Amino acid sequence: MLNFARWKTAAILLVCLAGVLVSIPNLLPRAAFPDWFPVRQVNLGLDLRGGSYLLLEVDLNTVVRERLDSMVDAARMRLRTANVRYVNLASDTANRRMGLRVTDPAQIPAAVAVLRELANPIQASTGQSVPDLDVTSQPDGQVWAALTEAGLRAKASSAVEQSIEIVRRRVDETGVAEALIARQGQSRILVTLPGIEDPDRIKTLLGRTARMTFHLVDEAASLAATPPPGVMFLPGEREGERFAVRRRVEVDGANLTNARAGQDGRTGEWVVNFTFDSVGTRRFAQITRENVGRPFAVVLDEKVITAPVIREPIVGGQGQISGSFNARSANDLAVLLRAGALPAPLTVVEERTVGPELGADAIRAGMISLAAGTIFVFLYMGFAYGILGWFANIALAINIILLVAFMSLIEATLTLPGIAGIVLTLGTALDANILINERIREEVRNGRTPISALEAGYTKASGTILDSNLTNLIAMACLYGFGSGPVKGFAVTVAVGTVVQMWTATVLTRLFVSWWYKRTRPKELPVFQRPGLSLYERLRRPLFRIFPDNTRIPFMKGARIGLVVSALLSSASVAIAFHPGLEKGIDFKGGIEMEVRTPTPGDIGMLRAAVGGLNLGDVTLLQFGDASTYALRLPAQGDEGAVQRSVNAVRSALEQVAPGTRILRVEAVGNRVSNELFIGGLLALGLSFLAMLVYIWARFEWQFGIAAITTLILDATKTIGFMVLFQIEFNLTTIAGILTVIGFSANDKVVVFDRMRENLRKFKQMPLEQLVDQSINETMNRSLGTSMTLLLSALPLALFGGDTLSGFAWVMVVGIVISAGSSVFIAAPIVLFTGRTRLRRGEAEAPAGANPAKP
Repeated sequence: MLNFARWKTAAILLVCLAGVLVSIPNLLPRAAFPDWFPVRQVNLGLDLRGGSYLLLEVDLNTVVRERLDSMVDAARMRLRTANVRYVNLASDTANRRMGLRVTDPAQIPAAVAVLRELANPIQASTGQSVPDLDVTSQPDGQVWAALTEAGLRAKASSAVEQSIEIVRRRVDETGVAEALIARQGQSRILVTLPGIEDPDRIKTLLGRTARMTFHLVDEAASLAATPPPGVMFLPGEREGERFAVRRRVEVDGANLTNARAGQDGRTGEWVVNFTFDSVGTRRFAQITRENVGRPFAVVLDEKVITAPVIREPIVGGQGQISGSFNARSANDLAVLLRAGALPAPLTVVEERTVGPELGADAIRAGMISLAAGTIFVFLYMGFAYGILGWFANIALAINIILLVAFMSLIEATLTLPGIAGIVLTLGTALDANILINERIREEVRNGRTPISALEAGYTKASGTILDSNLTNLIAMACLYGFGSGPVKGFAVTVAVGTVVQMWTATVLTRLFVSWWYKRTRPKELPVFQRPGLSLYERLRRPLFRIFPDNTRIPFMKGARIGLVVSALLSSASVAIAFHPGLEKGIDFKGGIEMEVRTPTPGDIGMLRAAVGGLNLGDVTLLQFGDASTYALRLPAQGDEGAVQRSVNAVRSALEQVAPGTRILRVEAVGNRVSNELFIGGLLALGLSFLAMLVYIWARFEWQFGIAAITTLILDATKTIGFMVLFQIEFNLTTIAGILTVIGFSANDKVVVFDRMRENLRKFKQMPLEQLVDQSINETMNRSLGTSMTLLLSALPLALFGGDTLSGFAWVMVVGIVISAGSSVFIAAPIVLFTGRTRLRRGEAEAPAGANPAKP
């Protein structure tokens, strides 16, 4: 065990050196490296460096409606050409179809043939080309052309992909660096904009469809009450202005090749100059040549910008759009036209904005928490386990370096929850070392020689380490699968830290111990204090024990009381979770949260009156921190469009009352997104319970699986009860905390179960109650040691981590305390009561205390 081949030693050291080299670039700005150097760094999330996170949704109903409208126009022309007489030609958006009634039944086949010509070929899953329309007819002359499911999927996918490309062009035109645009789900687009403090202009640019078309104006129909067939009424730029324009698109804005803002040389007003491609140039020349003297409308997003009269043919392929423009609006329109039109409108369904000032505060709070947690954990391990603890501390430092190196290689994004994950890694990473050190101490106490004790400690602890850490990985996998945004970063950080710490604990510390043992050849391992030792020798050994050795506490005498008290507490927690209920965060109930800072100490009464006058529901405005910082909360506003209108209205109202007000943070979540996040969070909790049950059941007897899952549910309910009592928000971050507690709780149960299983094989005649007590006593120092390292890493988060992480950290602190007690007074009693006739057959019938076996 302590003999390492040279190549193994070299490989281990090479891994550590590589980790250091890969991590070092994170200490320097990217600009410090030459362009050819393949530098990889951890990216800071928006909550750390400031910026905006926007989740956009493509309106697929508009895509369907436009497809049906185009089919109606095409069908009208083709049916007229084929001399098919019909009535009631119209689209049915709800059923995604277009229909008409043929007046002469003999012409039904001709009508069907015409409509089938409107179909577009698509690639089916079989690889064959199929039409996107299903045309059917009825004997009474009714003919329907319905979009097929395959056609709908193809149209939706094409619309989303096209939208992503156009959004990317628009963002690039604004000059935002390092923006991320990615597809999320079936119809959503994720946009992250680092360094953008106020994303209002970007949202306006992204939200506009910007489809520009050119139509002839039907002056004869302008006075009609309803538009005749082939004509539509569209509003103009001025209030009450209306134009009757033909539905037929004479020239499409898709044929534009360039658009630039400029000023008219004669009037000085701002205009947008555009240029067509060859197809657009020919079509524009033909239309202007054939319609001299008629108004020609420029339509942008179903609104007439201008409708000048054609004075002469325009054959150069260039034109000019005039209107009520200023420099910014003209430039924005030029950006939109150059990027191209969206195939459908985009709605902001979720927005999270953090100002750079608040991001700097978050980094400071995270670093303080990380530093404090590191110091506390290092001191605890060194004083509790002596030189073996200091070896574990060196391995922990390398563990963090390797974690940062891995995140650098994949260029991961570090968020504030990610910093929390690193802090928690400090606690969980030492769990394996505590297991090993406690096992070594136990083997020494049983009379083994130093080399034999070291070998047995690492060998016997390895299986328990694997089992206990896999439960934590299961919880993080569920959180990553159903979490969102920064919470996924937390799951990745903890999962990677867990994997790395298993390697550092079982391989790296063993190498350190091997070097130390070969150099010193101790006659006894420094795991106990002895009288008469020098100060140096005393410091190399453990200075304290949380739990005395050789205890024989009869925990199971309180088994029934523990189960009853736990059941009552959990029942009460479930009851108050329904009434008065959990305080749901914005993630789960929707709404708007803003943090604003006025230039000088503001008048909260005036600010509250300004926002209250917007009629946005029950508005909460509180002073937050200093006298010029305020937290504002609004309820859900209905649909996602209303949420964004409310955000903009609040910005304007605050700016009017206190000019120069800065928006430090904005979180806006629509109802549909909040429901999806809530369901995803509950699924993560439920699946983590199920996965752990399956794993523990497979690794142990079914009694252990039932005990574990029951205990985890009881632990989770009591943690939720604590959240209700202290009004801690139930949001994605606190769900991450609950899942971390579940992972730790399962970890702790697995260690106790593993010792029970070992003792069941070792003491075949020992009564089960005595065996359970002995197993708990033997693992108590390990359980309390891991709980202590987790508490020492979580408490700084609660105290210094800031408002974003305080709820998460307090959930962790309380959950750790609850989990430590549940291993003794819930999980162990359940194993005892369910295993009397299975784990110890016939014990239930034996008289109590009859010939107990001696360990």
